[in-house]
Amino acid sequence: MLEPYLIKGRIEAGCDEAGRGCLAGPVTAAAVILPEGFSNDLLNDSKQLTEKQRDSLRPIIEREALAWAVAFVTPQEIDEINILKASFLAMHRAIDQLKTRPEALLIDGNRFTKYQDLPHTCIVKGDGKMMSIAAASVLAKTHRDEYMRRIAQEYPMYAWEKNKGYPTRDHRAAIEVHGASPHHRMTFQLLNPQLSLF
Repeated sequence: MLEPYLIKGRIEAGCDEAGRGCLAGPVTAAAVILPEGFSNDLLNDSKQLTEKQRDSLRPIIEREALAWAVAFVTPQEIDEINILKASFLAMHRAIDQLKTRPEALLIDGNRFTKYQDLPHTCIVKGDGKMMSIAAASVLAKTHRDEYMRRIAQEYPMYAWEKNKGYPTRDHRAAIEVHGASPHHRMTFQLLNPQLSLF
């Protein structure tokens, strides 16, 4: 059962990211402020939902949220600052875009870099505990998947429409044959650990 808030009556934005463990594509974060009384029986941690369920939830969340935003951090930025900092940066960028300013942030995970003067609470596995974080996880995942399907048309050899940039065996095999694309994260181990990198 997801909790609707941490503190009743406070404007809380739930934040989550998608694509942290991928070899290619951006890391994507969403921030969502849900209205009081919001409920949806389907809403859950996006990893527990099917693609079809996530896709059906996205327009509901986008329509009913008091405010929502999605932000990307590019593979080049990830390579420059590292994936952990890039995940926090993506969340900061999403919070920047919220049309309603939250009074507090609920962050999925155990670490976060403070955003301006807003208090934040890190919640491990928060996407399975808090409604606003679960909503953010759905938006981050669906927006990122949509982006990966789009760039898959330019680089069909990597099958990103299926693997979404995650390190599947087929994805690594394609990198071995075709080399890396401009969308790959060069600081990540792109090939299987037992193989040498290009």
